Parts: sequence; structure tokens; C-alpha cells
Amino acid sequence: MFYKYEIKNNGYEDILYLYLTMAYEFSRELNLQASDEEMKRRTKNFIKNHGIDYHGNKVYLVIDGIVVRTVDIQNEKEDVEILKENLYYSNDYYLVSVELEDHSLVEMTLREYLLGVLATNMLPNLEIEALKALCILYRTYAFLQMNEKKKILSLDSFAIYKPISYYKLAWIDSYNDIVSKLEQAIKDTDCLFLTYHQYYILPFIHYSNHGYTLSHPKYPYLSSVRSLWDLASPYYLEIKDYPFSHLGKILKRNISSKSNFSILELDPNYFVKQLKIDDLIISGEEFQKKLQLKSLEMSLIVNRDFLRVITRGWGKFYGLSIFGANELAKNGCDYANILKYYFPTVKLNKYIKELS
Repeated sequence: MFYKYEIKNNGYEDILYLYLTMAYEFSRELNLQASDEEMKRRTKNFIKNHGIDYHGNKVYLVIDGIVVRTVDIQNEKEDVEILKENLYYSNDYYLVSVELEDHSLVEMTLREYLLGVLATNMLPNLEIEALKALCILYRTYAFLQMNEKKKILSLDSFAIYKPISYYKLAWIDSYNDIVSKLEQAIKDTDCLFLTYHQYYILPFIHYSNHGYTLSHPKYPYLSSVRSLWDLASPYYLEIKDYPFSHLGKILKRNISSKSNFSILELDPNYFVKQLKIDDLIISGEEFQKKLQLKSLEMSLIVNRDFLRVITRGWGKFYGLSIFGANELAKNGCDYANILKYYFPTVKLNKYIKELS
């Protein structure tokens, strides 16, 4: 990204000059649009990843010979608020009640619950810092649900819990290694959780998006941020073909190549809200559920013998992108930076035991 760097002393302090050219995407993205915190994060990662031995605070970004920005990268303490509580919120002391699919309640430690929900998102080669970010989101959800409802559903739109032993066959060759990695993420983030204006947030998580996350008026802590890594995700594009006979069985209709397919309505994010097949009008969400599609951003192509459905992204594009978080972790970001990137307005908190 930069083609050279220099460390100069102006008589008072050392200053790092990073030289870039407009030929590089990083340079083109500057344009004075990125926030100070975003530029600080990028610059710190830049220095770390390229092994620059610099311990000062000030960095000048120089594009084609012109200083376009000054970035202050002075070391700051992690922005974690410590909250004292009489109840011990640690992984092995805090108990949660999980309602299983048969409506029975099972009591378990927070650690056991987190193991089960983290396992559902265990993509191949997931970095430990990305796992820690996910762990904090799910711990926050556990605190929220136990505080408001005194129980957590094992299956809902935010989290899916299955006992960790459920995955033994799926991970037959790497079960112990994966469990050890999950245990480490849980241990290293013990008692950490997220709030917005002193309220627990919901864990909005998706696998990949179309290059940026979405905001939502109901949840002010959901910001739209760029996540360009997702465009290179193996989960970004999915193409599924449905023979008309099979599609008819799914939708319980007679469907053929002569059927009339049309998308009736898109929402502002270009997600399908409503579509029509002959005289059947169906919501995008119901269509997605019945056909087991990864997202509502879809295109339909009618072929002679089958319907082709092309979807982009995986999930609803709110909050943290797992693929994007993993790419940030690969580039040197820790869990706090990852969470701050995808949830810019939330606060990272930590419970500690109040000693009597």
C-alpha cells in the first residue's frame, strides 16, 4: 500500500511519514472522508503488519508528495468500563436457563452455553480474535435474556444453542482442537459485554454482506459501515436451481416454464419484499424460508426446466459480519477493534465481583 516510509525528527519529536500513491485503493479511499478513529485503526494496522519500528505518536500520510492527513496514534487504554456487581457474572459462576425445542428448561453455566452457540458459527479457519468478538456478543445476549425473560431460547433469530457434544461427529478429526479454541475465546473475554446507553444490545450477526452493513431505525446502535472484504467471501454468491416439479411441491402449486414469475416489491436495501408466481403472492421472507435461501437480495432467472435463484450475501447484513471480522483479525485487529468497527457507538463493559 505504501512504497516507502521515513522517520524524521522535527526537533521536538519523531514523526513517521507514510508515502502512498493514488494508484492504491487505500490512497483513493482517504479523500479526508474516513473518521479519525478509522484512520487511526488503519494506520496502526499498517505499521504493525509491515514491521515498522516506530514508537512515536504522530504519522503524516503523504500522497504523491503532498501531506494529506495527520494521524495521532498515541497509545490509549482499552475503552472498557468496569462495573461492580454483587452477583458474580463469570463464565463458570453465572447460570443461565435454556429452553429447548421441547420446551423443557435446562440450567447450565454461561461457559457451557457460550460453547454451544459459538459452535454454530464455527467457519473454517476462524481467527481467535473474531471468535472473541462473537463470544462477547453472545454473552451480552445471555445477560439480556436472563435479565428480561429469565431464560434463553435454544433456537431463535439471534442465537442457536446445541450442546457442544452435538458437533463431535461433524468435527471428528478436529473436535478437541476446535473446543480448545472456543474455550480460549470464552476465557479471554470473561465478563465482557456490550451496551448502548447503558442497555444490553442485541447480537446482530451475519456471515457476509454485499460490501456494507445496514443501519436500522429501530436499533440506533446498528450503523452502516463498509465491509468490502465480504465481496470476496466464498459465501457472497449462491446459485440454486429448482426444477419446476420440485418448486411446485415446495410451494404447493402447479408450476412450469409457462408460469409467470415477477418481483413485486423491493425494500430500500434492494431486498425482495414481495413476489408473484402466477396468482400466488408470497413475501420475500416466506419465499426465502421455504427455499432455504441465504439472503433476500436475490435475482430470479426462468429457464426451460428450472428456476434459477441467485442470492448475494448470507444473512440480513446487520451488525457484525463474521467473514469481515475474520479478515480484520487476519490484519491485526483485536476483538475490541472488531466490535468498535461494526458497532461504532456501543460501549465495551466488564463486570467484576463486588468484594464484601
